[in-house]
Amino acid sequence: MKYQTFSDDQLVDFLRSDSQGAFEEIYNRYWYKLLGVAYHETGTREEAEELVQDLFESLWQKRHVSVIRHLSAYLVVSIKHLSTNYIKSQITQRKFQEYLIFNEIRQSYATDESVQFADLSKAVEEAMKKLPEKSVEVFKLSRFENQSVKEIARQLNLSEKAVEYHITKSLKVLKEHLKAFHSDN
Repeated sequence: MKYQTFSDDQLVDFLRSDSQGAFEEIYNRYWYKLLGVAYHETGTREEAEELVQDLFESLWQKRHVSVIRHLSAYLVVSIKHLSTNYIKSQITQRKFQEYLIFNEIRQSYATDESVQFADLSKAVEEAMKKLPEKSVEVFKLSRFENQSVKEIARQLNLSEKAVEYHITKSLKVLKEHLKAFHSDN
C-alpha cells in the first residue's frame, strides 16, 4: 500500500489497526518537524532526537488507546510536553548539584580541619573573577538576592534559557575552584 497518498486521519485509522506501514509514513511525515520543535525547546540536537524517538515509541505503544483527532497538533503538543518535562528534570538536577556544592561549602566550614571562612570567601571572590560579568550578575541575583529565573530574565532582558546557562556556568566554575575546600573526612 502507498501510505504517502493517505490523509493523516486515514493514517491514524490504519495505525489503530496495527499498520506498521502507516506508522512509518507518520514517522517520515513528521519526524523532521518534531525534531525542529524539540531542538528549539531543548537547545541540543542529541536530546531533541531522543525526545522525538520517545514520542514515536509512545505513539506506537499507545496506538489502541490514544485519541487522536488532529495528528499534526497531537504530535506537536506531545513533543512540547516531553521537552518541557526534560527541561524541568534538568533544572531539578541543576538545583541538586547546587545543593551539593553549597552543602560541601557548609560542611567544610563546620569541620575542625576546614579553612577559615574568610579564606573561603576570598576563594569564592577569586572564582567569580574568572566568570564573565553577565554570569556574575545573574549568579548574584539568583543566589544572593533569591530572584527567580523568570525575574532575572525580565530584569536583565535575557531569555530564561540564557539565565539558566549563566547560573549553570557559574556553579561549574565555583565547584571547580572550591575543590580545595572539600574535606574527604
